[in-house]
Amino acid sequence: MIKWTKQLNAAFGASFIWLICLIYFTQGFRSFVWTAISYQLKDNLKLSPSASQFVFSVAFFPWSIKPLYGILSDCFPIKGRKRIPYLVLATVLSLVPWLILGLSSTLRGSTWHLTIFLTMQNLGSAMADVVIDAMIAEAVRYDRASFAGDLQSISWSSMALGGICGSLLGGYALSNLQIDVIFLLFSVLPCIQLLSCSFVDENTANINFLSEDSIRHPLTNGSALDEDEDIPFNKNKKSHSTTTRRKKGKTKGKTRAINTRKSASFEKRDSLSFKWFRSLKNAIYDLCRAFRQPMILRPMSWFLLAHVAVPNLSTVIFYYQTEVLKLEASFLGTARVVGWLGLMLGTFVYNRHLKYMTLRKILMCAHIGLAFSNLLEIVIVSRKNIAFGVSDRIVVLFGSALADGINQFKFMPFLILSGQLCPPGIEGTLFALFMSINNLGATLGSFVGAGLASILNIDSGSFDNLLLGIIIHTLCNFIPVAFLFLIPKEATGLSA
Repeated sequence: MIKWTKQLNAAFGASFIWLICLIYFTQGFRSFVWTAISYQLKDNLKLSPSASQFVFSVAFFPWSIKPLYGILSDCFPIKGRKRIPYLVLATVLSLVPWLILGLSSTLRGSTWHLTIFLTMQNLGSAMADVVIDAMIAEAVRYDRASFAGDLQSISWSSMALGGICGSLLGGYALSNLQIDVIFLLFSVLPCIQLLSCSFVDENTANINFLSEDSIRHPLTNGSALDEDEDIPFNKNKKSHSTTTRRKKGKTKGKTRAINTRKSASFEKRDSLSFKWFRSLKNAIYDLCRAFRQPMILRPMSWFLLAHVAVPNLSTVIFYYQTEVLKLEASFLGTARVVGWLGLMLGTFVYNRHLKYMTLRKILMCAHIGLAFSNLLEIVIVSRKNIAFGVSDRIVVLFGSALADGINQFKFMPFLILSGQLCPPGIEGTLFALFMSINNLGATLGSFVGAGLASILNIDSGSFDNLLLGIIIHTLCNFIPVAFLFLIPKEATGLSA
């Protein structure tokens, strides 16, 4: 392990590896503060389950437009650098909202102000995620491609470690600290991240945006200026013109040369904005052209449908667990840790046993498995587990691990298809678009869940129709199975 770490440090630099680990750890550790947000909406702002879910849906929308951040950093470099300035901007956007919410009780006590600051924070987190992914892609492309898998491994490992630590400490913090202290404590990580950005040198040689040729006037490449300069020194032609005429010719040539230089200087100033506009236009055009291809559009449509068709009732379940089952914040944090362990176990099972199956079969089994995992929620809401002597805590822990593990069977094929469908040249931006589609689907599914809870009149202290809502959620898991024809028939976990 130590030898492997030394090799990575030697290949990319210790500061770069540290920045990767820190950013992904922070992304996972967000569960520390977002658990507090859930309780803030429920206990302090007294929002209904559907209203809380609406706030979460709006706040997480910036994760659905990740390609815009990629295009922005690709097409509009700041002082010749595409990554570090945007990473600094993203970190500031992630840091400032937590400081404001931690220091101002008035702002965190307002639903709309809280929603705005949470949306701003997610904007910064999503932008940082895109930028660090781009930096990893550039590092392995230009330096050591053989370390690509290693960088991805430490990224996911750091995020998993952050998720486990955040879930464990988040529950403990809620039981012992005020919510403003939790916000300020979490802001320490973005502060360290902001400081770490100053120690990473961006390789500007690989991202030289404006080439020498691009700032020349088209007419000078032929070049009128060169011809004019060569005229006085042309010895192949014999001139019989008078001395006065020669002087006029020289004067004329100098005038043309000055005009051409002025034109070139003007074009040099204007070419930067023109180059930016052309790069932006080409990036959007290439992205749209690639996405319109049936081999990309069809499977991505399925993954979007798979989220939208299944209403997300997670916030409603959270209200039920805290109000009816009386589960403490520390226990719910433990349940999330068990969920992370289930996710890692699901990844292991997938890589060991499922990757040779066709993706259609894997996705069908995943959705059927998710439908059956919902039976545990039906059991606990109907209180059948008490009749058999099984405690609520055991059912919640087992259900958390099972649901997260099965969800990984669904997410792994998405990652595989996303990587295989990206054409050369726009891999980073198109992959970010794929992830945004997945995030957009989850956001829309959350909106649908909030609407379902509102229609069924599921509210804080009123969970009579929750069982019906879970049954509807369970049946909806079979809807995407009917559209599996959109997934490539012969695609497996190894090749598409």
